[in-house]
Amino acid sequence: MEGHVARFALLLCITAAASASHQTCKPEKANKNPWVHVREMAIGCWTSFINKDNAEVHILNLNYVATTDFIFHLNMTSAKPTNLILTSLHTAYSLYNINPDVHIYINNHSKIDLHGNDHKNNIHTQDFPTQGEELVKWASQKFGGVTSFTTVQNLKIISWTGTSGSKPGSHSCVLKNEDPFEKHFIKIGAETWASIKSCSPQPENLSAGEIHIINIPENANVRNISIRMDKHDKTSMFLRGPQGTTWNFLNIQHTTFASNNIIILPSMSQDSSVKFTVQPLLTSNNDSAVSVQRAALTHFKASTFTSYTELSPEDSMVLLVLGKMEKPTVTVTVPEPVTPITTTAPQMPLMMQLYTSPDYRSPLDPNTKVQSDKRIYAEISGHTIGNIVLTIKVISCTVHSKGSCPVVKELPFIPETCSLNSCPNSTRLSFSLDQIQELTSTTWDLECSVKFCYSEKCGDAGRVKRNLEVTQPCLQPPTPPCFDFGLPGVLCIAFGGFLIGVLLIGALWFIKIKTGYPTGLDISSTAANLPGCPCSGAKRQPVSTNPSPSENSSANASIGSTQSTPTSSMA
Repeated sequence: MEGHVARFALLLCITAAASASHQTCKPEKANKNPWVHVREMAIGCWTSFINKDNAEVHILNLNYVATTDFIFHLNMTSAKPTNLILTSLHTAYSLYNINPDVHIYINNHSKIDLHGNDHKNNIHTQDFPTQGEELVKWASQKFGGVTSFTTVQNLKIISWTGTSGSKPGSHSCVLKNEDPFEKHFIKIGAETWASIKSCSPQPENLSAGEIHIINIPENANVRNISIRMDKHDKTSMFLRGPQGTTWNFLNIQHTTFASNNIIILPSMSQDSSVKFTVQPLLTSNNDSAVSVQRAALTHFKASTFTSYTELSPEDSMVLLVLGKMEKPTVTVTVPEPVTPITTTAPQMPLMMQLYTSPDYRSPLDPNTKVQSDKRIYAEISGHTIGNIVLTIKVISCTVHSKGSCPVVKELPFIPETCSLNSCPNSTRLSFSLDQIQELTSTTWDLECSVKFCYSEKCGDAGRVKRNLEVTQPCLQPPTPPCFDFGLPGVLCIAFGGFLIGVLLIGALWFIKIKTGYPTGLDISSTAANLPGCPCSGAKRQPVSTNPSPSENSSANASIGSTQSTPTSSMA
């Protein structure tokens, strides 16, 4: 028996050691991944063309995957002389700010609505094709060529940096898949619709280099992923995706890899058209995080890894940029009273500030805990380039708990009145935390979805987020009820007492009439013998004048003796 127990204990130890030697982690949804950056590949081109007037020709093609209307900001105050062609199949509203050397062209039937206060004569509407090769051909015929064609998904803001928009090389615009963020003359702020989850175990000292795991679930639409390595250290990558997925490395660096899909490697020669195809090295139909992580550790014969990324993009073509993780620097800072929480830079900045009172004079510090039974007041503001006045409309608000079991709750709110002069480019609202009063979590993310409105036309402006520390209110012991009697109550009590007294006296009088005094108790004699007792009202009995025989005999003897004395003395 003892031998079986020993073997069982040994088996448990071996199992525990095996599980401890392969570290895994649970992925959580995150807005930013410090290791892998997700971008959507799009159709475009970039050439060296500049026309005879020393002006650049740029085409900006906008796609929006959401059903709601969008507002984007166009800032070209620092741009070189430019002819910009704007096109989109979706409804979008633009707040533009341009210099006198910039001319914007839109189609007569375009769904893009432009709003600005300067250089309105530089906005031109013409009849021209709106998509692809036909648009490039039209622009080439009108202006002599095209400097760039850029397609952006869910554009929020685009700014010209002031540098030249041309690129050394060919003058011809040939549309192909590209990364629009590589164009240095513009800064793009766009909202990604990719669902990204990531995690990292406690990293050990990886002498063999970093190990990064990328997993695409079976139900994802993505099928073509391009990977650009911005790391120069030795890196291992484990790539898992649905059947039919292709991983295309733009540069290989010092990378070892393994995948259940086809991998295309770049050419080592000057001829970039030559590609090398690597067939799948393993089979993996299980897309669960733990299974993929263990498969990667087993393949690379490692006990831990650097990062795990799980993504489900909406687009079928995605660019993954593997960059070096930024090491945080330890600095001592004083927290600002107002902490702006913005969407992905450089989008139109949105910030939310919380207050504890409806006068909006006392900002709430981000580290201050708020009791869940208190009402919170919020102000959401947005700043745009130029002097365009916008109206901000809050669509919905939610709170997300932080922890191993995240909870999402809809947060009803009440708009607070604020004049346009007092709240330019901002709005105010208030809400109660009653819905999270029963929950144990104390750290929450408050997130609101807003729209920008201009001239009664609204477009999606994204979401603004703010952290919120909540504490439960102190429960006071119940106090006994205090009855407050007014003058009518006092009079009623007095009259009731008087009535009760009258009834008692009446009852005693009735008993006296019916029964009389009890026998053997002489009230009058008793009262008469009590010192200090007032005279009784009862009649006194007359004192008897006839003495008793003994009294008479003693009295007679006394009288006789008294009378005989003088007689004897006389004699």
